[in-house]
Amino acid sequence: MTDTPSTPDAADRKPLVTPNFITEIIEKHLEEGKYPTVVTRFPPDPSGYAHLGHIFASFLDYRTAAQYGGKFNLRMDDTNPELVKQEYVDSMVDDLKWMGLDWEDRLYYASDYFGRYYEYAEQLVRQGDAYVDSVSAAEMSRLRGNAHTPGTPSPYRERSVEENLDLLRRMKAGEFENGAHVLRAKIDLSSPNMKLRDPVLYRIVKHPHFRQGDAWCIYPAYDFEHPLQDAIEGVTHSMCSLEFVDNRAIYDWLMEKLAFDPRPHQYEFGRRGLEYTITSKRKLRRLVQEGKVSGWDDPRMPTIRAQRRLGVTPEAIRHFASQIGVSRTNRTVDIAMYENAVRDDLNHRAPRVMAVLDPIKVTLTNLNAGQTLSLPYWPFDVVRDSPDGLVALPGGERVAPEQAVRDVPLTREIYIERDDFNPEPPKGYKRLTPGGTVRLRGAGVIRADDFQTDDAGQVTHIHASLLGEDAKAGGVIHWVSAEKALPAEFRLYDRLFRVPHPEGENATDDDDSAGISEHDAEQAQTPVDAGYMRYLTPDSLQVRRGFVEPSVLSDPSDTRYQFERQGYFWRDPVDSKEDALVFGRIITLKDTWAKDQKAEGAKQPAKKASSNVAGDAKGISGEGGAEAQKAQPKQPSLSPEQEAEVARLTALGAAEADARTLAKDDALLAFVKGAVQDASFAQVASWIVNDLAVGVRAGDVKVKAADLAPLAHMLAEDKITTRVARDALARAAASGDAPAAIIEREGLNAGLSDEDLQKAIEAVLNVNLDKVEAYRGGKTALMGFFTGQVMRSTGGKAQPQKVAEALKAALEG
Repeated sequence: MTDTPSTPDAADRKPLVTPNFITEIIEKHLEEGKYPTVVTRFPPDPSGYAHLGHIFASFLDYRTAAQYGGKFNLRMDDTNPELVKQEYVDSMVDDLKWMGLDWEDRLYYASDYFGRYYEYAEQLVRQGDAYVDSVSAAEMSRLRGNAHTPGTPSPYRERSVEENLDLLRRMKAGEFENGAHVLRAKIDLSSPNMKLRDPVLYRIVKHPHFRQGDAWCIYPAYDFEHPLQDAIEGVTHSMCSLEFVDNRAIYDWLMEKLAFDPRPHQYEFGRRGLEYTITSKRKLRRLVQEGKVSGWDDPRMPTIRAQRRLGVTPEAIRHFASQIGVSRTNRTVDIAMYENAVRDDLNHRAPRVMAVLDPIKVTLTNLNAGQTLSLPYWPFDVVRDSPDGLVALPGGERVAPEQAVRDVPLTREIYIERDDFNPEPPKGYKRLTPGGTVRLRGAGVIRADDFQTDDAGQVTHIHASLLGEDAKAGGVIHWVSAEKALPAEFRLYDRLFRVPHPEGENATDDDDSAGISEHDAEQAQTPVDAGYMRYLTPDSLQVRRGFVEPSVLSDPSDTRYQFERQGYFWRDPVDSKEDALVFGRIITLKDTWAKDQKAEGAKQPAKKASSNVAGDAKGISGEGGAEAQKAQPKQPSLSPEQEAEVARLTALGAAEADARTLAKDDALLAFVKGAVQDASFAQVASWIVNDLAVGVRAGDVKVKAADLAPLAHMLAEDKITTRVARDALARAAASGDAPAAIIEREGLNAGLSDEDLQKAIEAVLNVNLDKVEAYRGGKTALMGFFTGQVMRSTGGKAQPQKVAEALKAALEG
């Protein structure tokens, strides 16, 4: 399914992307006639498989172009010959197309333009804007200086144009070994932006390229290739995440020196991380290489290929992507938002059938002849909520509810779950007990008359009487026929990591060190610190062997089911065969991690998610009897009035998840109606949902919603840090003072001087000399530790990006 709209008119553009600072820029450019059309691109590096970290950026690029009737390009950034592979390209193209992205015939490769990049490199040399340097990598790093010391010119910086051209051409001809020379831009060695201190444009890499073979032995750096390809392909708005904010200066420098007109511009948005997940391809490769997972498509992996094998649908992924707001700040999304998107999609897609994963045999002693029952695929709530009054059969055909049934054999011997019988039941147990009754789903009530055990005391067989439909029972359990059910293997997948932030609170999604992009880390061959592996979930894959009702054998192999009381499953598309069924659990019926996360919180507190889904994960009504109903209360769908309110709030800029939470909560909705309706609205709505909700409902929040807009503007303009904003928000909620007034009164927006930041860094390093030594020995993941220590010592006044840059200079200088 391809989610590409027709070209909209300016007056009635479909809001595929909620209004944000990028759409404001685009609309201004279109009004001014700066560009004839909008062109965006998504440029993944094919050194691994596409993953969940790509979802937000790729959909932002794609849907922004679609919203303004523009063009969207897919580009493979294949400039690292040692890591890129055709396998990775093929998987990315297939997975992104499966997700619904449509680039028509515009699939490009950076390697398509190697010749043109080289021509531009020679042009820069002839202009005196680039030179061949011959110092070692370590010496080059030393000569660049640090945040407080300007760089020192390389002894080769003033080579003549002729000498530089000769060396560059010999580099291209393969005369030199790796590391002997590099081509550097000649920009500004005293710039406070370290990226501008003569960045490397070309490296010697003697390794065959998967598309170009041995045609090249010098390869362009990302900062050189990326802006040039944007310009060549006519990209107008080049969107990337915040770790590239300093790289924009190189982008602009190249556009000026090479006189592109019209030229593209780079815009940075806040990255969206996802809890319990890593998306660094280098780290994912290590999981595969060390056998921690079975491959890139292991259903526990965060790759799109793995999610496909798991059974997640593209519609669920698109819905998740549509809920994530765009801003200028990095945020970590509560994984419940992704899981709820999957559950909500499956709730109305997956017919209900029965499977027993840990079987124990029950003989119905008074049932002499078998029966065939006609049981519905869908519970009442799904039938009731159907917009057309119809429901789907497993093959997808929509029929009247009375036709959506399947035959289920009831025989003298059946299987039930081992946990559904307890000889010594605890208080409140509502399943089968000696002498007790329980209802079999669709088959009447049974009473356990006797049971047998083995030498270890484990129950092996239960003898029961079928009492009929009118008998009383406190609970409902599922079952299958012991004679007719199909044997099957059931794979129960859990989260791969057991903590919300396996890379540490201050790590970025793509690298160990805050502020360092994966492109830089890959090209520099930065060692991968394996500390994240200690957070792998034990037994994240459990295998059960049980039985499933025989009706599934006639269904399409890609049918998603809800196995009653067990979760959502489908046949594993790789390993399942008709004579050897294998079902993988897509997701549980509800969030089973809430209790575990609370316990784990004492060890590693989870960040507050910027976009959250209030309350527990949505349960599925009508499944599992009274006990399951109590554990999983149905979340009512929104009324037409509430849906209209969601539309109004999202039009103002609120993320969809926040809008839905506000619309169904009268207290929050009344409060948010006082907010200023400008560019700050999305941030204000997020604060109300995620930071103030409990207090608003209790009537304890004294600050007015209208007073939050100035605070949101200060945060968006980088005048304050996120920590300062949240501290001011909490104090304003308690006192009633405007948060911006609190910040002004106490000088919290004054930031931190470079001198004070340097002192704080020196103090942190001096008391952690062992960690400094470990970092310099290759454990670069410690950057997150150092950043956190400095941020705490400065009371949150320092900007994390400046801290990361100054720390890197101090540690590596």
